Formats: sequence, C-alpha cells, structure tokens
Amino acid sequence: MTTTEQHSAVEELLHRTLATHKSMFLATAGSDGSWVSGVYFAEDGPHTLVLVLEERGRTLKAIRENPEVALVVSTGSPMEPFLQARGTAVVVEGAEDEAVRQHLVAKVPEVAPFLATPIRTVKVSVPSWRVTDIPNGWLPGKDFSA
Repeated sequence: MTTTEQHSAVEELLHRTLATHKSMFLATAGSDGSWVSGVYFAEDGPHTLVLVLEERGRTLKAIRENPEVALVVSTGSPMEPFLQARGTAVVVEGAEDEAVRQHLVAKVPEVAPFLATPIRTVKVSVPSWRVTDIPNGWLPGKDFSA
C-alpha cells in the first residue's frame, strides 16, 4: 500500500468511526483532579467535535480551568477500530451555541431532553488523531493530522 493509499484508508476509517459513534469518553484535568466522562458528540469535520456539558458538572469546571482534553471514540473493545486524541475545548455562546445544539440533535436525537437543562455547548479542536485498527495490523495506530 502506498503512503497516499494508506493516508486515504486512515482518513476513511476516521470519518466512518466518527459517523457511527454517538458518544465518546472525554478526559479532563482541573483543580478537582482528573476526570473522564461519557458524552454525546457530533463531528464538524474531522478536526472539530461539538458537545454539551452539564453547567454545574465537574467536566465543564475542569475545561474552564484547563481547556486541554483527551478523548477516545470507541465501542470499548480494543478489537474494533477506535480513535484517540488530545484537543482544546472552548465553551461557545450566542449563534454558535444554537448551531452546536442543532448539529448535535441532528446526529443524536436522544440528546434533545438535555438541551432543556442547564447545559453549555462546547467545541473541541482536535489537531491530530491516532486511528487504531488491530485486526488490520494498525498497532500502533496511524496518525492523522490537520
């Protein structure tokens, strides 16, 4: 497989994995220590994810203190393709907030009830992904950058 073919295969698996997963694990670190949450998300291209977080929750508090996050998009089984990354999270406001909500509900309709609760919308910029597919020999995983 040529480098170009491999890059295309990695990109295809990245897009497919993001599209077929509604939730991910989001890790943060703030004054309360390290924390991992399961969150619904939608992708806005391969390098931006959008989500909502509980306004009074530990995850949002940590992001406000330290916007650097880590994430995993996975079924939980290492024998199925999975994604890992680090990113930077920002809380969004106004028209951008509404756009995030609409985009998220379009992908994950079951998130709609959460939007009526005290939540904040967040965008996560992901400059580089690690795409792992053990059955196809991608261990270590393949990197995919912006």
